Amino acid sequence: MTAAPRVVIADDQALVRTGFTMILTADGIDVVAEAADGEQALEAVRRTRPDLVLMDVRMPGLDGLEATRRILSGTVVPDPPRVLILTTYDLDRYVYAALTAGASGFLLKDVTPEHLVAAVRMARSGDALLAPAITRRIVERFVSQDTRTAVLHRDLSVLTPREVEVLQALGTGLSNAELAERFVLSEATVKTHVARILAKLRLRDRAQAVVVAYETGLITPGASGR
Repeated sequence: MTAAPRVVIADDQALVRTGFTMILTADGIDVVAEAADGEQALEAVRRTRPDLVLMDVRMPGLDGLEATRRILSGTVVPDPPRVLILTTYDLDRYVYAALTAGASGFLLKDVTPEHLVAAVRMARSGDALLAPAITRRIVERFVSQDTRTAVLHRDLSVLTPREVEVLQALGTGLSNAELAERFVLSEATVKTHVARILAKLRLRDRAQAVVVAYETGLITPGASGR
């Protein structure tokens, strides 16, 4: 039996932390610590070694973006947890910066309990949590504006022509099922292509792959996978 995901919740609003803790705990997910700012989040990660951090970006002192960067750099613990960004806004510039820093996706704070639980379990299993339409809008809005965070450029020449095609389609927000339909492949084959793309480009997950697709010019703003 798979152990329950171990989660740290970092948010400066006690009501948000309490509400999320109640929802996750009721579904068998282990909330191992809460944090009210970035420094507390770093300490909680060091102490509890969680599988996942739910990280608000707008917190006093050390904000969630810098805390995310430090956690995912491997300087806090050698095997970093995944990070999901919590935001009130679906076009928050911090979300794009967090994705480039390695966050596995993001959640709006008004997420339904069912979606919250599903997101935690997805992220723990290695999937990126991306609302494709919102992710495209975030990337398109900020990829050409915030060169300070453009750290994911990769040499796409290491990919096969088919892998480049899959990355391009993945960057427009297509799911594995939609990729399989587009390329007339099985979902298992699509998963293999995606895994090879991530390995060759040294990417953590699909969230970073979306950013790379834009930052390398493989996808241009306004492109659609539909």
